[in-house]
Amino acid sequence: MTSICIAQEPEADALLERDPLALLIGMLLDQQIQMEIAFRGPKKLYDRLGGLDVRVIADHDPDAFATLATTPPAIHRYGGSMARRVQEMCRAIVEDWDGDPAAIWTAPGSDGAEPDGREVLRRLKALPGYGEQKAKIFVAILGKQYGVTPDGWREAAGDYGGTDTRLSAADVVDAQTLVEVRDTKKAIKAAAREKKAASAG
Repeated sequence: MTSICIAQEPEADALLERDPLALLIGMLLDQQIQMEIAFRGPKKLYDRLGGLDVRVIADHDPDAFATLATTPPAIHRYGGSMARRVQEMCRAIVEDWDGDPAAIWTAPGSDGAEPDGREVLRRLKALPGYGEQKAKIFVAILGKQYGVTPDGWREAAGDYGGTDTRLSAADVVDAQTLVEVRDTKKAIKAAAREKKAASAG
């Protein structure tokens, strides 16, 4: 496992590295704001709650939790709605995985077999707030940065599972790769805009 650098902040990255719930929350928050800001969100919650406990978050009073999430510096630009999503995800982990976030990628299936990449992807997509793309990126993070490499994980992660890519949080290992991932995202968005303009014309 490599040292995590996604948040670009030592304490926040250390939390991501040791706590599966922090990583899941960071990935959940990674939309409509800068990636490193999103992955600092779990540390903000950790500090304000005195730790990250999936059951505590799941059972927390929604209004009080929203206040925790939106108190400056907020966990997200849309802190209130993201607070609801975090709680929904935590409730699902309690209900479906007995409160063990890592069980999503480690627990054997009903047949007793270890989950392969496709199954891990399926389990992630079942989480509230995790769509296809977010789930694929998370599979790539597990494989590239956490040493969680079930059979077929690269295929399950799609383009994000490729080697030497600069497409997502899975590829951020230092400040330079963060810049490269951001540049790639900008280029992809620009190409999409050009394609849309060409088709409209």
